[in-house]
Amino acid sequence: MSLLEGKVALITGAGSGIAKSSVEIFVREGARVVAADVSGAENDTAELYGEEVSAVHCDVTNEADVEAAVQAAVERFGRIDAVLNVAGIASGSLIADVTAEHYDQTMDVNLRGVLLGMKYGIKAMKAAKTAGAIVNISSAGGLNAAPGTGVYAASKAGVIALTKTAALEVGHRGIRVNAICPGMTKTEIMGATVDQIPGAAEKTALGRVGQPHEVAELAAFLASDRASYITGAAIPVDGGWTAKLA
Repeated sequence: MSLLEGKVALITGAGSGIAKSSVEIFVREGARVVAADVSGAENDTAELYGEEVSAVHCDVTNEADVEAAVQAAVERFGRIDAVLNVAGIASGSLIADVTAEHYDQTMDVNLRGVLLGMKYGIKAMKAAKTAGAIVNISSAGGLNAAPGTGVYAASKAGVIALTKTAALEVGHRGIRVNAICPGMTKTEIMGATVDQIPGAAEKTALGRVGQPHEVAELAAFLASDRASYITGAAIPVDGGWTAKLA
């Protein structure tokens, strides 16, 4: 049996990057997926996989959109077993130069979006009285700091805090909540040229940057019953980057 046979998952940010790779891998492992994105590219993702994937337009900062995306999974496929909160943005600013607009946009997408995905995913699982799994994409930047990443790092550290808190709140219901902390990964959000950033590969133990599917593989495992005793974890997928002291 495949890893996610019979499961239904909602994946946000599914038009590109880690989320798009996750749609591919979740389908490969037997899941049916609601692919949610604000860009319109969710339709392109859905077209790749036919009836196994349903596209939903979703602005993760809009509570009604997120609630509707969760409901779409229940209506389309009859249930929801997993929510993968991937949608996020990355932009930098020195602390002394942070604008209210930069702060609000980063926090709204990266933290509020995850909070809403968790909220409505948990509500749906509770209503159905089923176990389930929520996987949140944080960042290596949520574990350690770098100059110019203060607001981004704060949003991703917040994801880890929400993950741990939710894990404690809903574990008794059989709902597991975990976070993945990717390092330098070659996605559109990084301009897909992260491997050209001077020193990026050298910062890792493996001597290279990551690929989206390498994060997605862990997401699929955490969403599966094989990860039945893992909850409240924040797991780096960073080629050993955060293992370094300096």
